[in-house]
Amino acid sequence: MRNATASLLIVAIAASFAFAQQMAPRETATAMVGGKKISVEYGRPALKGRSVEELTAKLPPHKIWRAGSEQITTLTTETALKIGSKTVPAGKYSLYVHCGENGRFSLIVNSSLGQPLGKIWGQAPDQLKDEPWPHFNYPAEIADKEVARVEMRKMEAKNPSDLFTIKLQERGKGAALIMTWGSSSWGVPLTGA
Repeated sequence: MRNATASLLIVAIAASFAFAQQMAPRETATAMVGGKKISVEYGRPALKGRSVEELTAKLPPHKIWRAGSEQITTLTTETALKIGSKTVPAGKYSLYVHCGENGRFSLIVNSSLGQPLGKIWGQAPDQLKDEPWPHFNYPAEIADKEVARVEMRKMEAKNPSDLFTIKLQERGKGAALIMTWGSSSWGVPLTGA
């Protein structure tokens, strides 16, 4: 019995380690807007020879993507922001992207900070089961918590990247949030509200 328990424990630890090894790297982008800090924390999936168009074509009919991979992508702001023309109060939010026709992407800011991984995956490793994961049925689960939806401007990437990248580039007293994946970038201005 002791050997069986030890074997199960070894298998569980190995599975947890393998899962952690497969996870995309996480990054945090930061900038100052009006003298206050803003940050975006996100996972960085890789294209691995695929195109953004191929991947977005596989999204559910609502075409909403989690803006990263694994754990929820978050925006934290110490000040009220104008994102495009929409005002977002200071606080912490989740970010999603609506992937519309012809590469037209819109940034979605939502007050829901995700759901524990253990709630949606019974085999979640212990170290991750309480971590916040995005909602996958956006319209049915958290659409009513949407704070802002702003179309982003599409542009050619200055530095193409196989890994999904979010940058916050300071511009005067404001900043620009720029998402790059492959040879395309999408951006939206951020200013103090």
